Formats: sequence, C-alpha cells, structure tokens
Amino acid sequence: MFSRAAWARILPFLVYIFFIIAVDVLARLGIELQALRWMYALKIGAVLATLAWFWRDYTELHSWDLGLTATAVALVTGVLVLVLWVSLDASWMVIGAPDGFNPTTGGRIDWLMVAVRIAGAALVVPVMEELFWRSFLMRWIDSDSFHLLDPAQISLKSVVIGVVLFGFEHNLWLAGMVAGAAYSLLYMKQRSLWSSILAHAVTNGLLGVWIVRTGNWTYW
Repeated sequence: MFSRAAWARILPFLVYIFFIIAVDVLARLGIELQALRWMYALKIGAVLATLAWFWRDYTELHSWDLGLTATAVALVTGVLVLVLWVSLDASWMVIGAPDGFNPTTGGRIDWLMVAVRIAGAALVVPVMEELFWRSFLMRWIDSDSFHLLDPAQISLKSVVIGVVLFGFEHNLWLAGMVAGAAYSLLYMKQRSLWSSILAHAVTNGLLGVWIVRTGNWTYW
C-alpha cells in the first residue's frame, strides 16, 4: 500500500504512538505513573533509532537549505506558537485531563529526567512529527507520489485535514491546530521541511523551559 518513502515517515511516528499506548495500558494495569516516567527515554531512543535507520530516505533533510531570513522567520514563528500554546487553555479547548509528565521525586526535580524530556521534545519529536505530518501526510493526500510534490503545491484540502488531525493529536486541540497551521504554512512558503522542524523545535524547547519554571506539568 505504501512505498518505502512513505514507511520511512510513518514508522517513526507509529513507534512514538506505540509507547504512548503502552504507558496507558501499563497504567491501567496498576503501575504508578511515577514508575513509568523513564519510558519516555525509551520512547525517544526507539524513535531516534528508527529515524537513523531510514535517514538516507529523508533526502529533504540532507542539507540545510534555509537562508538567514527564512531561519529568522522560523524562529519567530516558533516563539509565537509557544505564546499561543500556553494561552489557548480554556476548558473547551482541552480534550480529556492529561496527566502530564512530572519529573519530581519527593518534591525535588530530577534534572536528568528534565534534560532527557526537553532534548527529546526539542530535537527528536519535531523531526519525527514534521516528517509524518508535513512531508508525508499533507502531500500524500494529494498524491501517491508525495515525495515528488512541491510543498508549495499542497492543496487547501490537504492543509485543512492535516491541521485538524494534528490538532486532535494533542490534548490542547485548538493550540495544536494553530501550531499545525503555522508549521504547515512555513513548510509551504519556504518549501523546506527544515523550516517547520526549526519552528517546532523552538516551540517545544521553550515550552519545556516554561513548564519547569512554572511547574505546569500537565503541559507535558
């Protein structure tokens, strides 16, 4: 059904989802969430290994193709998305009651756990998610030969579907849609996946710093 190019972008995402489901199942079986916190490190390690296995298939990432202006736009976009992310938190904008990721033990922060969490969220997750949502899904909706489709030619239908699905992947569904729209427009405008990856990385990295400073663990 899918080509190697497609599977290279799908499998890292599926690995990530597998660990989310596994943690949920283990929690339902009675294992304390505190005992499952290091599953995040295993998840990131597994995703990173999958990305490394398929690296030769990610031709759009083999060279940095952003100029100074495009890089600056991506950085600013990432910051703006962060501001909106922590603001769009009214009750009707949230799905479920997220447990979040609390790196504290006995009231003290485990800084190694924080470092792994922020590094994973800022360096691995953006690559994995942008490869799936932007590089694959949005273009695949328009064409089976998605890897040949110029990002600037992605249809409005594909953008809307991708943004909505990306939004509902997150507990903060509206914030997720805003982020998805911002990253999608960057990808289409700059015609570079590095643009959306960079913005996504800035958002996730700064969000991690904000969470640690404020103690709002549910945002993780």
